[in-house]
Parts: sequence; structure tokens; C-alpha cells
Amino acid sequence: MTTNSHKYIKDYPRPQLVREQWENLNGQWDFRFDDSQEGELGRWYEGLQADRKITVPFTYETKASGIGDESFHPCVWYERSVSVPAEAAGKRVILHFQAVDYETTLWVNGRHIGNHEGGYAAFSFDITEAVKLGGENRITVRATDSSSCTQPRGKQRWTPNSFGCWYVQTTGIWQTVWMEFVHPVHISRVKITPELERGSANFIYELGGFGTADVDGLSLLTTVRFDGKLIRSIETNVERGTVAVDVSVVNEAVGEWKIRPWHPNHPALYDVEMILKKDGQPIDTVYSYFGMRNIRIAGNQVILNHSPIYQRLLLDQGYWEDTHLTPPSEEAILEDIDKTLALGFNGVRKHQKLEDPRYLYWCDRKGLLVWSEMPSTFEFGDDAVERFTKEWMEVVRQHYNHPSIITWVPFNESWGVSDIATNRKQQQFTESIYHLTKAFDQMRPVIVNDGWEHTISDIITLHDYEELGADLAERYQDKEALLSNDFAHNKNRYPFAQGYGYRGQPVIISEYGGIAFTSEEGWGYGNQVRTEEEFLKRYEGVTQAIKDLPYVCGFCYTQITDVQQEVNGLLTIDRQPKVNMEAIRSINLKK
Repeated sequence: MTTNSHKYIKDYPRPQLVREQWENLNGQWDFRFDDSQEGELGRWYEGLQADRKITVPFTYETKASGIGDESFHPCVWYERSVSVPAEAAGKRVILHFQAVDYETTLWVNGRHIGNHEGGYAAFSFDITEAVKLGGENRITVRATDSSSCTQPRGKQRWTPNSFGCWYVQTTGIWQTVWMEFVHPVHISRVKITPELERGSANFIYELGGFGTADVDGLSLLTTVRFDGKLIRSIETNVERGTVAVDVSVVNEAVGEWKIRPWHPNHPALYDVEMILKKDGQPIDTVYSYFGMRNIRIAGNQVILNHSPIYQRLLLDQGYWEDTHLTPPSEEAILEDIDKTLALGFNGVRKHQKLEDPRYLYWCDRKGLLVWSEMPSTFEFGDDAVERFTKEWMEVVRQHYNHPSIITWVPFNESWGVSDIATNRKQQQFTESIYHLTKAFDQMRPVIVNDGWEHTISDIITLHDYEELGADLAERYQDKEALLSNDFAHNKNRYPFAQGYGYRGQPVIISEYGGIAFTSEEGWGYGNQVRTEEEFLKRYEGVTQAIKDLPYVCGFCYTQITDVQQEVNGLLTIDRQPKVNMEAIRSINLKK
């Protein structure tokens, strides 16, 4: 694998903030089920006495974990020994979890460290005070998950058996666990905002440990390069725990236009080296990257940089046969991205899953557009509002820097807000999420309820699994009637919730297709097809009908692969094409 980044580390779990020294804690852990949830009272954190092993980061439900038990267990425990070298003296020891579903409790050497709630956001703990330097340390993790529909669960079933388009649950650790050693004052986060019109990038640094250690004489050196060429280097004195730096990227070294924008056709990325110094000496060095791109809405078009972009998206739920939600490898991530591009799509709608940061890294590198969608709750109430809001904002912060992400999608098909069509409280909830997202990210469009019953979305997205292109074309020929809520475009679903209406936004058909073969066990949308010829005829019919609608500026086909009982993928679950990939590409790229 190649990259133009000067700091790429294979399998590194946080490509947006890289330190050279880290320790991967994936692999064999001791494991124990706790169905009666007696472990905490029984002080299992003082020594687990496990009865089996598990391969982290794969959940016990998967074959790759070494267990492969798909039944529901509400509480699981993990334990392993970790060596912390004596050379870590004077540094902080940070333990990172990229994702654990759903509630996590951590002990180190029997000492309680902390808790985290949420199954999709990354989190970390400072375990310095609990570890023994130069020796072995016992890491104990308790993860609890429930069948509650008030927690964001996405496509995870809440019944004993899978049903419809809901699949086997994901319990416990499902992304990388890792450890690093940092200076007491260190760079903990950086928010990078490209400002294409100004020719600059804005950096907002957050420093960990500021105020708890000696902070006199601190400075931050920000160095931007493109393809190895120095663009700009700025050193800034540090007086607070949050530091803002503007860096001009206008430089003749990148060519006559002096700026290299990021675009799917040329995903140019700038590399950044960030050095925190004390009295002129480096105490922390991290690496990142950014893309100079602007995404905005202008009338009924989505504008990327200075031109409208027609989005050819592929719905992608990010499941694998033996590992479920967890990517089996970085090579598997690349295979999905490469096949998506080879099929003639220029983007993905990551459906009901917050994807592994390594996937987003490679989308940034390869120029694949991403809609980032929050896994849904399925009941509305105070608990659901609180849980959803907290985790959504965690995710937006963590994924903000990725140039490939061009759209935020907090809600899908009224899931979790089932009465949004008429219920003012649920409508206000979606409005609040819209405005919270905009408060943190003013650039990207926000689709508050993908599919139907929109409130204040920046893009009006519609779902329609019509089988025949002619029928789809007829249904959507009268734009004014459709967007005036004169008729339901999908069974009994209308484009807008009561009290809302069309304000000239772009329109995208963001779910359609879902074609399955009769030979497959499981289900797809509509009547199944028998031959490749039938498949391609139907695919071309509905796809071309959408492309022929003059007011529609994109589509999203369901879906890239089969997922468990849902067998409507262009690829099988093991990523084998069901139909000729070049034929699909030709249809997608046809005007």
C-alpha cells in the first residue's frame, strides 16, 4: 500500500493524530460471560478467573473472536496483562478504546479508573496513577449491553433472533485497544478547518495536562507540507489550554494555482507536523493531514469547491461474514473502497454505522465521498435524547477533520422519532441536533431525517424501491407536487413532516434498488431476479430514470454487499461480484 503521507503507520488506529510510539493491545485476552451480572459485586476485577480466551477486537458473536456465540449475553469481562516499561517514568500512560458497545468500566490492577457510555465513539483513560512501571499490569474491562431501544444501536437486533434488516448484535470491544505514553502536557486534539477561499487552514489545538503541570515556556510549531515540499511553518506561544493558529497554504511550490484542492478526481492532501515545545525543546510530536476543500449548498445544488457535484453513492453497512462490524484487516478496508470506485460510484453512505477511522483515512486518500450516519435509537424518550445527543456530538468531533466526509446524517427514516410527522417534541429534537451539529461544523450539509418526513434538512433525500424505471420516472416527474407533500412518495410516507416544506434545497434519491436473485436465501426489495441480464436491465432502468430527473442531483444504491439475511448486495458477503462490475460501472457513468 502506498500513500503520499510522510507519516503513515499500517494499522495505526487514529490516523488523524499520529504518534510514532504506540502499543497495539489487540490479540488474545481472557474472557468471561457474566449473565447474572455478579462480577462487580464478586470483585472479578481483582482477578478474572476466566474460563475462555477471546481475540480482540472481534466480539464474542463473531467467528474471528474464537467464540462465535450469537446468543445474547448482557455483560462480558475481559482481562490481560500489559507491561509498562520503566522508561515511561515522568510520562502519562493513556489507554485508548476505539469502540466498545455499549457501557464500559475499566480497572487497572484492581483500581477503578472510569466509565464510558456509547457503542460507536472512541474514548480513552489516563491510567498513570494505577500502573506499575517496569512490570506487568492487569487491565480489566467490563462491558454491558442491553436490548434497550433507547440506546443508539443501528442495525443491531433487540430480539433473540434477527429480523427484517436487523442483524446479530455487537457486544463489547469491537475496535482496536491500544496504549501510548505522552508528556504530562501534550496535544490531545486538533480541529482543522480548511478555508479554501482564504487560502488557509485554521488549527484549534487542545492540550492535555495544561494547568496540572509546568506550562511556562510552551510553544507550538505547526509545519505544513505538500508532497514533501514545505508550504508554511509557524511557531505560536502557548498561554492557554486551547490554541488557535491560522496557516496560509498559498505557495507556488504546489503549482501555478498555488493551492491544491481536495476533490474525488484528485484527492490532494497536505501533511502536518505539530510539535509542542518547552523552552525550545520538543516534548510532544504528532502528525496529521487535511484537504483543502469546501462543501456548501447553493440553490438546488451541492457545491464541492466551486462546482456542482453529482453524487453516485453506494449504501454500505460495513459488515463482514466472520467479523461483523469489525473490519478484518486494513486490506479488507481497501478492498471495499477499491471495489466501490471500480463499480463507478464516487461515494458511500455509511448506513447506521460509524466507521473505523482507518476506513475514513483511505477514503481521504483515494477520494471516496462519505455520508456519515448515526446509528439509530428505536424509541423516543428522555433517555434516548440524552444518549443520542451525547454520542452524536462525540462522533462529529472525532470525525470532523476527514475531508472525505461531506454530509452528516443524524437520523434515518424516522427511526427513533417514529411520530415526527406530527409530533412537535420529536420535530424539535431533530431541529436541536441540526443546530448543535451546525454550531460545531458550519460547512457540511446536515440531513436530519434521511428518506422522508424532513424537518430542516439541507438536502431533501427520498427513499424509493420502485422496481420499474418508467414507474419511478412517472412518480417523480412533477417536482412541485412531490415537494408540496401532495402525495406520499413511499407507501404512506411524505417528503416533509407537518409544518415543514420545501425551501429550494437539493434533492437526492438516497435509497433505491436493493435487487436480489431468486437463488439466494434471504430477502431483497421487490421481486427477485433470475439472471444477470434481468438484474442489469432492472438496475439500468431505475438508475437511468433517476439520472434523467433534472432536479435530482444524486442517488444512493442499496447496497455494496449482502449482510446476513439481507441479500441485495452487488457483491456477496465475501466480496465476490454477483454481476459484471464493468457493466454496473458503465450504467453509473452513462449520462
